[in-house]
Amino acid sequence: MNARSLARSCVVQALYQWQMTRQVPDASDVEFILAKDQGRLDRAYFTELLNEIITNVGMLSAHLEPVLDRPLEELDPVGRAILWLGVCELVLHHEIPFRVVINEAIEQAKVFGVQNGHKYVNGILDTLAQQLRVTELKSPGVTNKPPKS
Repeated sequence: MNARSLARSCVVQALYQWQMTRQVPDASDVEFILAKDQGRLDRAYFTELLNEIITNVGMLSAHLEPVLDRPLEELDPVGRAILWLGVCELVLHHEIPFRVVINEAIEQAKVFGVQNGHKYVNGILDTLAQQLRVTELKSPGVTNKPPKS
């Protein structure tokens, strides 16, 4: 797993903890999560993503809610965390191609999510990418086919 993928995994874990405790993870909580793979982790990206998601959770949820088949609160906490991560990167990180965002979220769902949850994540984020990354989708050589999950 590369340094950014590992950062995403740690963000999913931190967001799960945040949802369970209703407290923003403090430095010691985050250090516990990070301790397992410190050498390979993109710590700056981890911190940036976690802060962006927690700060903008209302806006991120507002992007998700219209494309979900049920209320966001009814999703399991891991699924919510993965979707917040994906929509955060789609909205705030245009330097990351939408295919990479979707594939990374699919991988997180395969590791942490419910059985076949990666297919749900794929469908939701692909729908959002169609709305949020219109310019990128119109670029030469970009297809509208969703990644295989």
